[in-house]
Amino acid sequence: MLSKTLEKELSAYDIGAKVHALRQARGMKLVELGEHTGMSAAMLSKIERGRLVPTLPTLMRIALVFSVGLDHFFTDQRKRHAFAIVRKQGRIRLPARLDRRAVPYDFESLDYEALQPRLNAFLAHFHPLDPRKVPRHKHGGVEFIYILNGVLELTWFDEVHTLQAGDSVYLDASIEHGYRALGSGPCAGVVVTLPN
Repeated sequence: MLSKTLEKELSAYDIGAKVHALRQARGMKLVELGEHTGMSAAMLSKIERGRLVPTLPTLMRIALVFSVGLDHFFTDQRKRHAFAIVRKQGRIRLPARLDRRAVPYDFESLDYEALQPRLNAFLAHFHPLDPRKVPRHKHGGVEFIYILNGVLELTWFDEVHTLQAGDSVYLDASIEHGYRALGSGPCAGVVVTLPN
């Protein structure tokens, strides 16, 4: 439990309002954010309303979903700039838990150093999955995928497409879509999402 002094100091950063603003900018519901972070909608609601101060690991999970650094929650917005370099050795690989059944890919954020990016870029490492267990998801905006290596099966609008190295796809991300790697070799691609 936080002391009154710590609560007062942390409240000055208005972390909950910043989380809320990020979520609203993406057109994401609390339940959807919960699916991406592994947290309950109730807990996220308490954070947004300032009734619960998140731990740093919890805040980092939220930050990764929106491709922002922890400094997003602790810096003066007037000091932010639209420039960032992300070094290969600085990236962290995390599983994309779109549902509880299967993890379709691991991802590395390519723009997490950027403050309030207008788009989000990831390096995705796609997994081979049983075709009956491929999780589908949807989100606002559009999505672009460029396949670097391997073979990807993409399902969009109940249509199944096969993409190979060098292929790319641009899609309306508000339509349910899912991915799985085909074959025994690795499959990776650059994924760029642009919210509405």
